[in-house]
Amino acid sequence: MNRLITPQAVDVQLEAHGKVPRGAARYARQKVLAVLDHLTTPVLSVRIKLTQAPAPAPRPATARVTVDVNGRPVRAHVAADTMFEAVDLLRDRLRTRLARARRHDRAARQGTAHERAAFRAVAERSAHRPHRYHVPAEERRIVRHKSFGLPRQTAGEALVDLDVLDYDFFLFTEESSGRDSMVFRDPGTGRPRLTATGGPGYLPRTAPGLTLSTLPAPVLSVGQAAERLELGGVPFVFFADTGSGRGCVLYHRYDGHYGLITPAA
Repeated sequence: MNRLITPQAVDVQLEAHGKVPRGAARYARQKVLAVLDHLTTPVLSVRIKLTQAPAPAPRPATARVTVDVNGRPVRAHVAADTMFEAVDLLRDRLRTRLARARRHDRAARQGTAHERAAFRAVAERSAHRPHRYHVPAEERRIVRHKSFGLPRQTAGEALVDLDVLDYDFFLFTEESSGRDSMVFRDPGTGRPRLTATGGPGYLPRTAPGLTLSTLPAPVLSVGQAAERLELGGVPFVFFADTGSGRGCVLYHRYDGHYGLITPAA
């Protein structure tokens, strides 16, 4: 066991939303810490979020955890019919994500092509992804706006982050070109793809297995992106903002509303 910062010594932040069953929070804490107890790398923080949606929503119990493992965030997010089942699935998914993070780090140190392992992992479809709740289009609002400095990295490195963070998309700045770019799980196939801002002649450097979109991100306002999100029936839209020219993502949140991600200036 890690003797520097043990999981038990870390302050576990736990949020519960909705009518979470009695004992579920304690159960989640125990299950997550049991997984982390086998790590030899310092655990800096643990955040667990349990959400119980009102019936008769499909798979109403969702559980999410984000663990900071010596500066690398590792995330898992699942849904199930009951909260205790969701916690068990979360434990298994977190264990898998941590193992993949270790493999990626080991491959990076050895200079091997760890992007291929990330490609296979991202392409795996999960039967336990949370459902998005339906909210009428006229009632949807942007209820969360996140703005942060995009990491400057290769498409292969972004693909690894997409896998370890258990995201559907990951926004970054492509290292060689400085273009705002995005790797994402194709909503139809689950396989990873790459897209970027820039003129028609711009093609970013890709990574093994990544399918490249040859069309640049559309130039849109946030309102136009929302219209495209609805008309296209897709979970997210990557676009170049009409004002700043920066790559942004408007996406459907699981609560049925919208979230917006923009790069910090």
